[in-house]
Amino acid sequence: MSNILDKVIVVKLGGATLGSHDTAIEDMVELQQQGKLLVVVHGGGKLITEWLMTQGISSQFVQGQRVTDKATLEVVTAVLAGLVNKEIVAKINDLGGRALGISGVDGGLIQGRIKDKKLGYTGTVVKINLALLEVFLRLGYIPVVAPVSLYSFDKPSGVIPMLNINADAAAGEIAAAIGAEKLVFLTDVVGISDQSGNLLPKLSPGEAEALVTSGVISGGMIPKVEAGVRASSITSATSIIDGRQPHALLRGVEGGGSGTIIGD
Repeated sequence: MSNILDKVIVVKLGGATLGSHDTAIEDMVELQQQGKLLVVVHGGGKLITEWLMTQGISSQFVQGQRVTDKATLEVVTAVLAGLVNKEIVAKINDLGGRALGISGVDGGLIQGRIKDKKLGYTGTVVKINLALLEVFLRLGYIPVVAPVSLYSFDKPSGVIPMLNINADAAAGEIAAAIGAEKLVFLTDVVGISDQSGNLLPKLSPGEAEALVTSGVISGGMIPKVEAGVRASSITSATSIIDGRQPHALLRGVEGGGSGTIIGD
């Protein structure tokens, strides 16, 4: 594997953290100007839900995963690979950074299969093709990835060849495939807390898995923790930090700030 990938920082940008006071984009540009290599994977669940409502389509979730029928998949693709992706890319470029937007479909970057038939066109990642990311990183761009994947495995004939992939899972799999230096989740919570609501600053992968099993970690935090555990065997550290705090990404990359680190 090329050495350039060893130095990559994968950032999962949660849609909920992209508010008017958010500094994540500024931090990305600053890190790029410092010579850091970034790959950004973004969500957009809240906006997807809003757009589905305008279409009269209800949203259903199972353990933090969106149930994706054909109509929902069309909205997911339009919102994630279109509106959200281009808005992030535009903001980075507007602040003097260099970014381009792609989805997991492009270049076969993310390839998946159906996760569970009950979830419809919601997929699980089987393979990551790093060729496109490496090209863009070598050209000096921040690839901004929308988590829509190719439906590449166990696909029956006559179905849409795309899947909705949980953005946390996509970030974890990309970080693991790259062998990234760091994986950082920017969230709208302070980190992982125990049953009493106290922040847990450091967890081993085993401790994190036990908190999921016992139900202390639930809902949308489950995919983040599972992705962090997956990546932690290969990356040096996974951080789950509060993206609402000013310059949280900068501080997280530099080793400061609060939140939870998953690692041995």
